[in-house]
Amino acid sequence: MSKAKKVVVLGLDSATPQLVFDRFAGELEHLEGLRRQGVWGELTSIIPAITVPAWACSMTSRDPGQLGIYGFRNRTDYSYDRLGIASSDSVKEEAVWDILSRSGKSVILLAVPPSYPPRPVNGCVVGCFLTPSTKSEYTYPPSLREEIERAVGDYKIDIEEFRTEDKARIVREAHEMTKQRFALFRHFLKTHPWDFAMIVEIGVDRIHHGFWQYFDETHHRYEPGNPYEDVILDYYRLVDSEVGLTLSELDDETAVLVYSDHGARKMVGGVCINEWLIREGYLALRSTPTSPSRLSMEDVNWPRTKAWGEGGYYGRVFINVRGREPEGMVPREEYEAFRDELATKIRAIPDHEGRDMGTKVYTPEEIYRECRNVPPDLLVYFGDLDWRSAGLVGTGSIHTFENDTGPDDANHSQQGIFIMKAPGLQGGRELKDLHLLDCGPTVLDLLGLPVPAGMVGRTIPASG
Repeated sequence: MSKAKKVVVLGLDSATPQLVFDRFAGELEHLEGLRRQGVWGELTSIIPAITVPAWACSMTSRDPGQLGIYGFRNRTDYSYDRLGIASSDSVKEEAVWDILSRSGKSVILLAVPPSYPPRPVNGCVVGCFLTPSTKSEYTYPPSLREEIERAVGDYKIDIEEFRTEDKARIVREAHEMTKQRFALFRHFLKTHPWDFAMIVEIGVDRIHHGFWQYFDETHHRYEPGNPYEDVILDYYRLVDSEVGLTLSELDDETAVLVYSDHGARKMVGGVCINEWLIREGYLALRSTPTSPSRLSMEDVNWPRTKAWGEGGYYGRVFINVRGREPEGMVPREEYEAFRDELATKIRAIPDHEGRDMGTKVYTPEEIYRECRNVPPDLLVYFGDLDWRSAGLVGTGSIHTFENDTGPDDANHSQQGIFIMKAPGLQGGRELKDLHLLDCGPTVLDLLGLPVPAGMVGRTIPASG
């Protein structure tokens, strides 16, 4: 494989192999063309397989423990109520664009999570979906905002409140946002100097969460002939056409990577982790809620509580350790044995029909090379991501089929997509054992830069 003159990364948040490589393959002309001309395969994500920290992990080639970022919300210390939202400031390791900037290469970054607030690079940055609004300083340099307004008008950061029953609005806004974002990206390619350019489209993720039940015949809410049956396919066609328009702006000396941070799959329901902890005697409340509500840290009887949990696409369980938490109950010398006991019992939680769920429970030490900041004591994939974690209490049941953050049909899956076309690369080959952490080293290698020793991924394809 020859070195590339330039590299473009087209990030499709949540794009999933069972659709891109299988079910929709015949409908996606440009993505299929890239597969024929290059290499492709399933891309294993990090644990947890969620947008933040996954994109940061891909371009720093560090795992979540090394970054100290375990999700959108992270404990800032061992108190009970201090949670911080991840941002670009949370990423302390150098990303590909930092290395390229230091080497005199020019970069373009459009909506790559987490990129708010935007950090200086040798080039330009437009903030990701974490940006509060376009009234904030969401670009670098700040003057870039005026250029965006001239080029595409009122820039759309994300689909607001995408977990909604107003499905027609979601479809409309997803299409408008995606067309606008790719148009802006192509504008930058034409008007700014660049050696590396990267865009991440979040709309794929939003469409999955909003419409999975309408096309997946195995989803428990699927109804044949429903009016939204083709929404996901139509959106993928739109993305493919935007990819094609972008490819038409590139020459044969430019390498192209298309990849996703994770995949998607149907969501069966939610497991109310805190409700289960209460029933098992691990979590004590000062008063019992009479209706489903979020767990209030003020309502927890901490001297009688051994563990509590957080909701999300994956579950996080925290242990109330004596001498670590303010009112810790579990002695340090009993920590490992108690955590093993908790993990064993969580794995054994059955589904709503009493069947084994196939839940996976991880300790941070077994999946990360180091554990910076405050990691969860346990990370849980309920039903191996068929179920999400719900942090509600007062539900009256361990299982729920109503999402606590609004209508949501899909969970994330561990496998994303990877496609690469590069000068001198033999095309049409499927690669195995690809990992998200390989993406950063691959970009540097394509541009002829050495891969820093701290990066843990390998270059793709490793053997030519």
